[in-house]
Amino acid sequence: MRAEIQNVVDEIKQGLALLRRHLDWDVSQKRLLELNNIAENPDLWNDPQKAQKLMQERQKLETAINGYIKANQDLEDSVELIEMGEMEDDQDVVAEAEAALNDLLANINRQQIETMLSGEADGLDCYIEVHSGAGGTESQDWASMLLRMYTRWAEKAGFKVDVLEVTAGEEAGIKAATIMIKGENAYGWAKTESGVHRLVRISPFDSQARRHTSFSSVWVYPVIDDSIEIEINESDCRIDTYRASGAGGQHVNTTDSAVRITHHPTGIVVQCQNERSQHKNRAQAWDMLRARLYERELQIREEKASAEAASKTDIGWGHQIRSYVLQPYQLVKDLRTGVESTSPQDVLDGALTPYMEAALAQRAYGTEGDAPVDDLV
Repeated sequence: MRAEIQNVVDEIKQGLALLRRHLDWDVSQKRLLELNNIAENPDLWNDPQKAQKLMQERQKLETAINGYIKANQDLEDSVELIEMGEMEDDQDVVAEAEAALNDLLANINRQQIETMLSGEADGLDCYIEVHSGAGGTESQDWASMLLRMYTRWAEKAGFKVDVLEVTAGEEAGIKAATIMIKGENAYGWAKTESGVHRLVRISPFDSQARRHTSFSSVWVYPVIDDSIEIEINESDCRIDTYRASGAGGQHVNTTDSAVRITHHPTGIVVQCQNERSQHKNRAQAWDMLRARLYERELQIREEKASAEAASKTDIGWGHQIRSYVLQPYQLVKDLRTGVESTSPQDVLDGALTPYMEAALAQRAYGTEGDAPVDDLV
């Protein structure tokens, strides 16, 4: 077998091992058996919402297990064909089997991505919050660039974007903004973007054209439905109303329609101003608070499972997850995975999929033993 084909075989075997590990093979098979037994119960559809959720879980699990089994069989068949073709000096058979192996590797990569989006909340819509850090106009302009980047990414991915709240900066940019991304697996894709993002560039606001470093933070959390119960004691919350700001209709700056809710036990603050009605903004803000508390619980579970303390940190040096350098050279580098791009404009135009895929793989499969990634100067 040619060395390059042997490398493909080795990659497929490694991918299959990762899939089996992430599936937790024995647990998954046991769970599928349980779901098959539940599906045979005629009383299941007495609760249609619960039944639909269970059937979706069953379908997803069955697809993953069958896909793994088929991939293993396809690997064995292709390797046997190559060995047979080489013995009989039949280059057509060898070429056909090699093409099948390359297709199988691509399929394994697709399965890995699908498996990485199998978390409890991954299939849900999501909120993305952007907050400027210290630095005034410079960091507020950077926050507006990030907001545009995520909006462009979502649109390119076929998601729908709703702007819920934007707090404009004094001179340019934004102090904070919240958008809702709607679409299948929106949260699953975007969840690894939470963290501090660093920009290095020649400031357009500096008359001496000096290089500036700016920071903004991004926070991603899922939009939850009524089937997920989150208890909130209203006495633990402070509700403030204020006049909406920024571009908008006639209601902007005329009525106290915007709503801000502060949850004292956790320090979580949410706000909404996109609706004309204070009542609608209040309802949306409560939904956002429930979602933030649910995301916080998911994060706590993940921290316990991985024995890591990955909490929300200061918006500043030493906490960034990604650096975007526009001068003196052009490079975007993720400090968790090492993924780089020499075309920052493409990234700022929404080309985020490679970064998201790498971060998802790291979260799903781990990178134990990897050297730490150095930041850009």
